[in-house]
Amino acid sequence: METLVTHHGIARIEGDELAVVDLPYPDLSALLADGGSLADVDKAAVIRRLPKADLDAVAAAPLALATTSVWGVGLNYHGKAALTGRAVPTSPILFLKPSSALTTHGAPLPIPAGLTEQFDYEAEVGVVLGRALVDARPEDVWDAVAGIIAANDTTARDVMKATGTPTLAKGFPGCAPFGPTVLPLAEVTDPNAIPVASSVDGEQRQDSTTADLIFDVPDLLARLSRYVRLEPGDVVLTGSPPGTGQDRGDYLRPGQRVTITVGGLVPLVNTIA
Repeated sequence: METLVTHHGIARIEGDELAVVDLPYPDLSALLADGGSLADVDKAAVIRRLPKADLDAVAAAPLALATTSVWGVGLNYHGKAALTGRAVPTSPILFLKPSSALTTHGAPLPIPAGLTEQFDYEAEVGVVLGRALVDARPEDVWDAVAGIIAANDTTARDVMKATGTPTLAKGFPGCAPFGPTVLPLAEVTDPNAIPVASSVDGEQRQDSTTADLIFDVPDLLARLSRYVRLEPGDVVLTGSPPGTGQDRGDYLRPGQRVTITVGGLVPLVNTIA
């Protein structure tokens, strides 16, 4: 079942309730770093119950945003490559996001004043590591994955064009939100075809699945692990399907509400500040 962190502790969603459990960790990163798994949340005793309707008010960052490494990949959907007319990459276009960019469900997303007029949304499936991964084979990757999380990999398209540097275009403070919950991999219906979608002010913009990935999750993480050590609690973003503001020529404006839906997770919702 979906796992989250509340101001009262780690919890799981049980029907219409948030069941806060008896685990001595401040967040899921600490649990995973200590050798635990999301299954420990399902087995732990319940110490408090809250209405699920209170989720927005009580949810905290599920992962340790200050220390979590977040890797992203550009142009990783066949549909996106076809729409833009760009060649399909022969190797992943990888980048590392600064921890200062990470933020939470419900947080306002500030458009960097004077730096961009093309602030864009990107719905993405985030893969949360459950154990360390280094120089891995693709067939070993899924065993190292704890679960999935919704992410919005916002991008200043004009900054990307001007600098050619994804980290600058995607690294503004507080502009990269994660969803409030993590879904254990064992409960993902089809890990090779995870639904991902976005809407802006209720209008659907993106709608695809990870079946359209150019580099699927095992291939992507195996390639990345040749160069870096992925630690428990780290997140690898898997790319964004077509339908972004860049594709539509319609970028985000203050006051707009962006919703990212991934698999069976609670949607990630943020308002542009």
